[in-house]
Amino acid sequence: MIICTSMDYPLRTQCQRVQKQVNGEKERLSLLVSRGSVDAVSQQMASHPQYLESFLRTQHYILHMDGPLPLPYRHYIAIMAAARHHCNYLVYLHSTHFLRVGGDPKWLQGLEAAPPRLRLLDHINKVLAHQPWLTACSHIQTLLKAGEQCWSLAELVQAVVILAHCHSLCSFVFGCDTDADFVPLSSKSPNGTPPTFCPFDAANGNTNVPQSHATPSEHITGRPSLDSSGDVMCLKERIQKSQEEREKQTLQQTDTEEEEEMICLADPSRFITDPDFCYQEFARKEEDHFQVFRVQDYSWEDHGFSLVNRLYSDIGHLLDDRFRSVATLSSLHSDDLKRAIWNYIHCVLGIRYDDYDYGEVNQLLERDLKLYVKAVACFPDSTKTPVCPLRWTPLKTSERIHINLLIMEARLQAELLYALRAITQYMIA
Repeated sequence: MIICTSMDYPLRTQCQRVQKQVNGEKERLSLLVSRGSVDAVSQQMASHPQYLESFLRTQHYILHMDGPLPLPYRHYIAIMAAARHHCNYLVYLHSTHFLRVGGDPKWLQGLEAAPPRLRLLDHINKVLAHQPWLTACSHIQTLLKAGEQCWSLAELVQAVVILAHCHSLCSFVFGCDTDADFVPLSSKSPNGTPPTFCPFDAANGNTNVPQSHATPSEHITGRPSLDSSGDVMCLKERIQKSQEEREKQTLQQTDTEEEEEMICLADPSRFITDPDFCYQEFARKEEDHFQVFRVQDYSWEDHGFSLVNRLYSDIGHLLDDRFRSVATLSSLHSDDLKRAIWNYIHCVLGIRYDDYDYGEVNQLLERDLKLYVKAVACFPDSTKTPVCPLRWTPLKTSERIHINLLIMEARLQAELLYALRAITQYMIA
């Protein structure tokens, strides 16, 4: 939101100007979505434009604006995060942007081809994605004291924010079936070249779709365009045609095409280690040394916000705006139900509120809804198997999306709390 700070105008005039700017922003976002100018995730969120604006601003900031990490690193970290949940949609999307910002196409061959510094993030990526309560001060120390490959504290904070953002976004993608119709990259190849529009710019005024790499039919209209046949002969013809065209082009153009074709090889399994590591029930037994995370000891409002905002300028305000936006969305759901969903997600991830009566969770959340919420929050990539169906009481699309937004934001905050608490422990040790 743009706030007018000039004192030359009467208060009423200032308020009118601000309201006009806000309404214009919402109309612009709605127009973008109606024209298919943003990605599929943003189209799903468009039923809640106030939240969408907050989401896009945060995503654009962490991936494209000033920060300690170079742009290729940011998108590669996003690929690593999405791969933990086998999210083809996000792996493809960030592979595209990784190459566009100058990333080395060899890194897309797999995690072993990435620089050692990025590979060091693999363990904390794995832990935050599946069992965030295992995040410890020792993990932070390992990254910050890794000799020549060590991370700075500012770099690590930005990396953690990207990891948590993408892990939680995977929950939204699977919860809204965004990944369901997305064909795995290993079986089909992009129709022409990857989409050239950066969806993260939608809330920042960059609404132009570049024309240099695609014909009008190849522009993104919701999901990256995929070849409908996937036929082997068709693929061979396209490869042969591509080779003939490259012979007529300069070396620089040839390198660009080869880099874009590398996206087809960006199979999520190439970017993960220990694939058997997954979500397990948080143990609260006395003999278990993992203690419940009590919010009164370390909360977002009193601890996490100030730390992350100090180490990564302004991100705390953007994240806080997301949490507030999702909590204040107009909805058919009562505030008690929304609070029950939020606290239940934190509970299954080991976070407890001493001032909350958890009996409300069982009273307000039907069994099928609880199963849905837990599955999307904790193991989203397993939700498409017959063992874990996601069908429950039918709701309007906007209402179901609202619940998925709650799940995403609750999970995001939970991961950030665990990571930031570990960083705090390292700093005071």
